[in-house]
Amino acid sequence: MIRAAIVTVSDRSASGEREDVSGSRLAEAVRAVGGEVVSTSLVPDERAEIERELCRLADSERVPLILTTGGTGLASRDVTPESTLAVIQREAPGLAEHVRRTTVAQTEFAILSRGVCGIRRGSLIVNLPGSPKGAVEGFEALASVLPHALSVLANVAEVHPA
Repeated sequence: MIRAAIVTVSDRSASGEREDVSGSRLAEAVRAVGGEVVSTSLVPDERAEIERELCRLADSERVPLILTTGGTGLASRDVTPESTLAVIQREAPGLAEHVRRTTVAQTEFAILSRGVCGIRRGSLIVNLPGSPKGAVEGFEALASVLPHALSVLANVAEVHPA
């Protein structure tokens, strides 16, 4: 089973100015494949806050899968990839490449996503686009391989605890 935390990175949603549709739709997509959403959070497009939340979920909460939505584009405030790279110990570039390769069939703008994926301790962190459609399509692109990836990470964590 997939146990996931969802972190929405959005200035407007974090301030209450806009509803978090992306996070809600992403949670529905996780549940649709039999997964469990153990945590949802909203953070502004601020590196320190994104990094703090990712570390909390990986280090303290030990959530196996952390999905971010938002902050992966080309705008100057889009800093989710940089925040993720700052906290992960190893990259998993094939996952991010697969998301872009798969979702470009739905929209050519998928190639503008700078999302990254990587591992911190026993947690897999996956950056997804901020649009509800893009977040769900990105998750669906990975859904079939995530149980295996999380199983491998869980076994590694048991053998080599942090």
